[in-house]
Amino acid sequence: MIVDSYKFLPRSFRPLYEGRGPFSGEEGPVWAPFDKRLAASRICLLSSAGLYLDSSQPPFDTEREQNEPEWGDPSWRSIPSTADAADIRLAHLHINDADIRSDPEIALPARLLGEVAAERLVGSATTEHFSVMGYQDRRLDGWRQETVPALVASLRDQQADGLVLAPA
Repeated sequence: MIVDSYKFLPRSFRPLYEGRGPFSGEEGPVWAPFDKRLAASRICLLSSAGLYLDSSQPPFDTEREQNEPEWGDPSWRSIPSTADAADIRLAHLHINDADIRSDPEIALPARLLGEVAAERLVGSATTEHFSVMGYQDRRLDGWRQETVPALVASLRDQQADGLVLAPA
């Protein structure tokens, strides 16, 4: 199945997003050296699938996104590494959620990371992982001003050495 990332955008909006390229100053790759051995590192996962805990967290705001197609919810959710798969839900307009509903490991491989840590290929996993809505306003203002500083603070609190993106 082909996923149409522009499903809720009017056709006239497509030229505003497709093929625009990077903003000025964002031409180069993002790179940070990773000097610590992976086997001694504490790793956190970040899913862009819009995952949340049905029992205790609000879903991402897909209604506003439908009404304002250029907007994407910049908030984030903390997902415990021990979260019950039956409690994990998805709120995302740009992906087919059937597979993720049947197996959340597709979008947030916390169990797999735990297994890799048990095999000592990774030092350990953080107790909390993160989920965001991957679809965002092109300028990323909300991310730069709110989301990223909050995620970085939480990563520091958890003493994470690395963050692995599990894209949706």
